[in-house]
Amino acid sequence: MKFLSVLLLTATLTLPLAAQAADRIAVVDLKKVFDGYWKTKQADLNLKEKAGELDKKRKDMVADYQKANDEYKKLVESVSDSVISQEERDKRKKSAETKLREIQEIEQSITQFDRSARAQLGEQQRIMRDKIVVEIREVVNKKARTANYGAVLDSAAESAVGTPIVLFNANLPDLTDEILTQLNATAPAGALQPTTPGPAPLNLK
Repeated sequence: MKFLSVLLLTATLTLPLAAQAADRIAVVDLKKVFDGYWKTKQADLNLKEKAGELDKKRKDMVADYQKANDEYKKLVESVSDSVISQEERDKRKKSAETKLREIQEIEQSITQFDRSARAQLGEQQRIMRDKIVVEIREVVNKKARTANYGAVLDSAAESAVGTPIVLFNANLPDLTDEILTQLNATAPAGALQPTTPGPAPLNLK
């Protein structure tokens, strides 16, 4: 009987503690953590380099287009030369038509290249972003379990219409700086230096 009383007392004391732990809530500014994480900065640099390579290829294609367009204009002008024979005029006219088809093919190539480049950058951005978010969540989850939090909310989260999701925060514990410090503890030398804006910066949206 005494042993049963001890069990009941233990259960009575344990249940409120478990409920209290489940009720503990903290917040994290996910945007600040994401933007400040050294791997995000590295990913931005990688994306910037990739965009630079694609931009160089596009400039070469545009240069070919401009060159072909100039050659076409000269051929068209030469067709109207009054001193050339009809045979030469027909020959130049065919050359102009061939050059025009070449220009149209280059235009199509540029259009396809633009579409492919956007898809490549978008996919690379998505993959890197998702991987980084997974790493951040792992650290947050581990921190939450260690500190016995029942939930951790993203204080920077917005709804589909752009309004804040967390409308009221009664001084909840903010884990942002702790999480960011832990993530950046393994950063290589110079990895946390400010970077110039890239052509396609990573974001959480």
